[in-house]
Amino acid sequence: MNQAFAVITGASQGLGKAFAEVLARQHKNLVLISLPNEGLPELCAQFENQFSIRAEYYETDLGIKENVTDLAAWINANFKIDILINNAGIGGTKCFDDVSTAYIENIISINVSATSILTHRLLPNLKLSERAFILNVSSLAAFSPMAFKTVYPASKAFIHSFSRGLHQELKNTNVSVSVVNPGPMKTNGNTTKRINKQGVFTKMALQEPTKVAQYSIKKMKQGKATIVPNPLSWLVINYMPSWIMIPIMSKKFKNELNVQK
Repeated sequence: MNQAFAVITGASQGLGKAFAEVLARQHKNLVLISLPNEGLPELCAQFENQFSIRAEYYETDLGIKENVTDLAAWINANFKIDILINNAGIGGTKCFDDVSTAYIENIISINVSATSILTHRLLPNLKLSERAFILNVSSLAAFSPMAFKTVYPASKAFIHSFSRGLHQELKNTNVSVSVVNPGPMKTNGNTTKRINKQGVFTKMALQEPTKVAQYSIKKMKQGKATIVPNPLSWLVINYMPSWIMIPIMSKKFKNELNVQK
């Protein structure tokens, strides 16, 4: 059995938890990362008992740079890894002129900086394996700027561009880099309820995290550079002109916020 570990950030719920379970079912050892008090000890114990693997956890806030470097040092000191899934990310729907500087910094710190720094610090470890994989989680929002979510799509556009560039840079090495661009997902009841209010197309594009995780891991292991679990959404975003797409998407979030301007 391969004793190497898969590292997954944002692993306590939603897509991150789905990634963890899919890999656990494949008898992959895990290092799961999330904020404190989100149930990781119990989740790791469940995976160990159910799938006879090793499942370790580390609780920290990836929005703080020192925490990211400390996490990377801990992983490098204790584990051989051959999969890194940068799933942790945050968004939000707010008027840009109403948010705080801390709100903006937090999105950039978690979505952009943590992914970049953790990848950089763990790459030498990944290169020690015969075959290794990096999977970065972007979003279909990376291809569609929108009002009231101004920072989030921009952060995901960075992840997409970063991943494609790194894929090319490492193509002749043992490390394969992929980026997945999911659309809306049924991550929890509140999210599903909110998405269902955004119209027929959004509901048609809604996906189950487990199916997205299964598809993404399959394509990652095939060395696919860009992974799009929902081809319908991909076609719409790529072929609908931005002068139509941006106002449509922006109106959905404006209505959600009940903005009167």
